[in-house]
Amino acid sequence: MTSKLFEALKLRSGIELRNRFFKSAMSETLADKNMNPSNEIYNLYSQWSSERIGVLISGNVMVDRRYLGEPGNIVLDEKSDINAFRKWSAIGNNKNTPIWLQLNHPGKQMYKTIKEQPIAPSAIAIQGGSTKAFQLPREMTRYEVDEAINKFVIAGIRAKEAGFTGVQLHAAHGYLINQFLSPADNQRKDEFGGTLENRMRFLVEIYNRLRREVGDDFTIALKLNALDFKEGGFTFDECKEVVRVMSELGVDLIEISGGNYEVPVFGGEHENGASFASYATVLTEITDTPIVSTGGFRTRKEVENVIHSGVSMVGLARPFVLYPDLVRRLENNDNLAIKTPRLSTKIDKLDKVLGPIIGVSYYEAQMKRLANNKISKPSRNAWPYLISTIKAHGISALKPRRNK
Repeated sequence: MTSKLFEALKLRSGIELRNRFFKSAMSETLADKNMNPSNEIYNLYSQWSSERIGVLISGNVMVDRRYLGEPGNIVLDEKSDINAFRKWSAIGNNKNTPIWLQLNHPGKQMYKTIKEQPIAPSAIAIQGGSTKAFQLPREMTRYEVDEAINKFVIAGIRAKEAGFTGVQLHAAHGYLINQFLSPADNQRKDEFGGTLENRMRFLVEIYNRLRREVGDDFTIALKLNALDFKEGGFTFDECKEVVRVMSELGVDLIEISGGNYEVPVFGGEHENGASFASYATVLTEITDTPIVSTGGFRTRKEVENVIHSGVSMVGLARPFVLYPDLVRRLENNDNLAIKTPRLSTKIDKLDKVLGPIIGVSYYEAQMKRLANNKISKPSRNAWPYLISTIKAHGISALKPRRNK
């Protein structure tokens, strides 16, 4: 009997995904010097496109080259080389493996080393252990709010022009759209702040304007926090309302995650996705829009269980770095357990503080290995990867950073 994991999924946009495996975003930091896709990106996605993955979500592609989440980000805006992006989309299209670009703006989650002063819904600093790595953001003017909306729309239009079949709007992990949604980060007094209806206006405007430009046959997906896991932040009740509204507007698919730089629950070396799966399952009861649950799945049984609970797709990220042929392996071996390395500095207190960045540094290095036609390298020693990150991005890079 064929598992539901390997059944096709047809979206409202008309695109049909071959199975229920969703390669969630990881920050590759593999842009060329002009912030366009590099040959390493082409090589990496060529490998993944050759496998039987339902859809590939790119690492965060920034919509404004003035504002980067981290050095090495790819940017898609008016100055980008559209032919470089066409080459990227063709890699997936030629192998019937769609690649969707994850469109993002960091807001205040932008390192001091990038120099440009960050902008945000309100001038509220990042708190906790990450404070010193980031500048105090400046509150966006009304003009800048509209400009940022247009930047997302332009990036989506250009993605379609380049041959991609869809994009994902990144409204999770404390980035700009999430900052507008969160009452802890958004204390504006205009029509973009206050009530949830006002706080979600930024996201709704991006979606509506983009949909008018690209039409119904282009996939617009959404990545959304179930909740922020911080006091006064975005709650699960608010998440449910955003899911309801965006579903009614016609969004094609919603991926559920959680956390931000202040509470980086998404980036820990031993991340457990069970809690996100429970939130995702609840959301399937209030919408017909396909829901994706991402993170923490390590056995065939776990992914089977979440699919049978009503979730439409299973999001996996790091396992696809270690096992690019993971779908084929799972198809052939019901008992396969995905083993992820447990890296350590051998200093317990340091491991607790640097847990998220240890994972990010290791998997960025492994993606670069795949991009250079090498297999991933198992390791338990965190130091080579931490040192490499410091050399590339400075000491501030040891603050929490997302890999998804």
